[in-house]
Amino acid sequence: MALIMVGTENTTPINLYYEDHGVGTPVVLIHGWPLSGRSWEKQVPALIKAGFRVITYDRRGFGQSSQVATGYDANTLASDLDVLMTQLDLRGAILVGFSMGGVEVARYLGTYGSDRVSKAVFAGAVTPFLLKTEDNKEGVDASVFEDIKKNIIADRPKFLTSFFKDFYNLGMLDKISDEAVHMSWLTAVGASPIGTLKAVDSWLEDFRDDLRSIDIPALVIHGEADKTVPVKASGARMQEFVRNCTYNLINGAPHGLAWTHAEEFNQILLEFVGPSVGAHIPLTTSSPTHLRQ
Repeated sequence: MALIMVGTENTTPINLYYEDHGVGTPVVLIHGWPLSGRSWEKQVPALIKAGFRVITYDRRGFGQSSQVATGYDANTLASDLDVLMTQLDLRGAILVGFSMGGVEVARYLGTYGSDRVSKAVFAGAVTPFLLKTEDNKEGVDASVFEDIKKNIIADRPKFLTSFFKDFYNLGMLDKISDEAVHMSWLTAVGASPIGTLKAVDSWLEDFRDDLRSIDIPALVIHGEADKTVPVKASGARMQEFVRNCTYNLINGAPHGLAWTHAEEFNQILLEFVGPSVGAHIPLTTSSPTHLRQ
């Protein structure tokens, strides 16, 4: 089991679980809420086949990472990503953030820059600024997020059942099996209850300045029928803030488009990332300080 320590909670290490496969240009896949790195099941093999080194990791509180009570704000999550990038000595990496994964991609680039990153992908991401305010009329009313939090507190497993109906547009599409939906539910219900609740607030942070600072090519992929992260409040606005940004809207696709529209999603992704440059050779000779159990 591959783990990287990103901090401590009291006396307990905070570890991120990650998987690292293949060789070539590194692609870091950052999952959405409330899933884990396993949600990239349909992308990892395609990227490895295309010659890439593929790294997935579970956000703190989710999947097999430490289920801590703190650190679900954008700054801490970006810091966790920076630790992973640094300890694995990734160079020329491509960051791919789905949904909440856009939080890490945007804040990482806004805070740490692009020294280690060559391209960025925002897929169904919550960026640029999801909360409706006086200077952000296109956003979503705060009451929507308060209702989400109330329902998580009241009955998290029941809420997750309802959540995935909209996530995959169940009843509208025939592109995902009941078993695959149940797999998502099982992943989500196994996440930290505290983390599941607290992470919601990170969606409401303002990433407009982070996006303006991006100096590398970026790709936006969004589902036209996304009922979870409305495209008009998110993906459709990204080109306002990212200078070198390609925008792809997939007709009829729901929020969970990486599964339901995997073939089209993968084609767009692979065309953007281009050819891998071959096996990655670390620039340092020191051993990473990650943990293996």
